[in-house]
Amino acid sequence: MTGQPAFEQVRPVRLYERIVEQVEAAVASGELAPGQRLPSERELVTQFGTSRATVREALRVLESNGVVRSRPGDPHGPEILPFSARGLSKQLRRLARAEELTLAQLLVSRMMLDATANRLAAVLRTDEQLTDMEAAIDRMRGALGLGYDAFSEADLAFHEAVAVASGNTMIQVSNEVVRDTVLSVISDKITHARNSKALMRRSLEHHQQVLEAIRAGDGPAAARASVQSLYDYYAGYVPASERHALRALLDT
Repeated sequence: MTGQPAFEQVRPVRLYERIVEQVEAAVASGELAPGQRLPSERELVTQFGTSRATVREALRVLESNGVVRSRPGDPHGPEILPFSARGLSKQLRRLARAEELTLAQLLVSRMMLDATANRLAAVLRTDEQLTDMEAAIDRMRGALGLGYDAFSEADLAFHEAVAVASGNTMIQVSNEVVRDTVLSVISDKITHARNSKALMRRSLEHHQQVLEAIRAGDGPAAARASVQSLYDYYAGYVPASERHALRALLDT
């Protein structure tokens, strides 16, 4: 006789969550497009058959998630917003802070995204895009004596230039979200690290290797340098027991 199945507790779903799900599903399917308006609050109460307080809570969540925008005193319904990385970034930060998404998982994602962006940029970049990367490297070099914030800003410009050169919008958006989430979790630790200047110098060396590989059209070399750079810069902030996932991406 087999044992009884282990059921999980059922989570009660609040009414406003059902409204949020329906609106988000309509946006995902294209039934609601950016620029369109939802019905008025009064009409939404009638359509959903619920209270005004429930509809207002749903609209508050939708606005917080970057799905709609409401203006005080606007006689029209909330406006559907175009997709942006802002809402996704907020959700990822919430996951990271709730410890459901570990720093190791975030870094693995970033290492993979950066490596792919570099491979594509090495093949697809234009001369103008290469110039943007070179300018960002120059800024990184000049920021070494200015501190982490200035260096990080120049570093960001380099990665954005590479992501644009990849020609892939999904990579650009995903890379931005994951990068910002990683920095939101550990930027304070990096800023106050005793060896922060040494880390910045090593990071600059790796970025220069990435630039040379992209300039030469060598995608695999650009990907390897990027992965090694991220590992060297961030692995020390990951518990030793979780670093095996990062090391799995290194070319040994």
